[in-house]
Amino acid sequence: DYAAVVTGFNNEDIHLAWFGGLTGVQARKAVPGSQAIAQRSMDAEFKSVFIVRKDLPAQNLQDLKDLTFTFGSIISTSGHLMPRFFLTEAGIDVAKDLKGPPNYSGSHDKTWKLVETGSFEAGALNAVVWQKRVKDGSVDTSKVEVFYTTPPYFDYHWVASGDLDEEFGDGATERLLKALLALSSADGGLEQEIMAAFDSTRFISTNNENYTDIEQVARDLGIIEN
Repeated sequence: DYAAVVTGFNNEDIHLAWFGGLTGVQARKAVPGSQAIAQRSMDAEFKSVFIVRKDLPAQNLQDLKDLTFTFGSIISTSGHLMPRFFLTEAGIDVAKDLKGPPNYSGSHDKTWKLVETGSFEAGALNAVVWQKRVKDGSVDTSKVEVFYTTPPYFDYHWVASGDLDEEFGDGATERLLKALLALSSADGGLEQEIMAAFDSTRFISTNNENYTDIEQVARDLGIIEN
């Protein structure tokens, strides 16, 4: 899970990790010199969706006032951090304006299931997960629907530990990046399987600066304090 990967990276048990936007920022802050090196093209324009029970029509975020609500994992970028940011931007104080305190389901799939079953009236989750579950028929769309999709933001990415070159020789980080960028589903075989697992066809390069806004949002919400 998110916390275990961050811990493993911080303890230097992991040299390369696939993080969400927020956990990547947390990991890089804990391990000096670490670099965001690659992501999928979709990760440069990632989105979250807000869902609601179909018998409780909502047209905008302000309509969530006085409804029960669930986020995903508390350290998920697309399941909590950015949805909460957009709620704040819309004038919704999650501590005061919802019907009771928000829930944290722990995963995107649990979020839509909790809304579908009526345990909560609304929620927010990763747009890609939602689209996949609708496409494969997992979601009962007669009971739950999307009413708002967020603007895009940077999210998932590969982070290389700051000590890679020291441990594996000069240029190790650059060679690792080249290896990731060379993966292509068009080459078939194992490469196709790898990229299919990431719901993409190949990786593109990224950098730490792309996640400055994520870090600022986390600071503004008190999730990162130092």
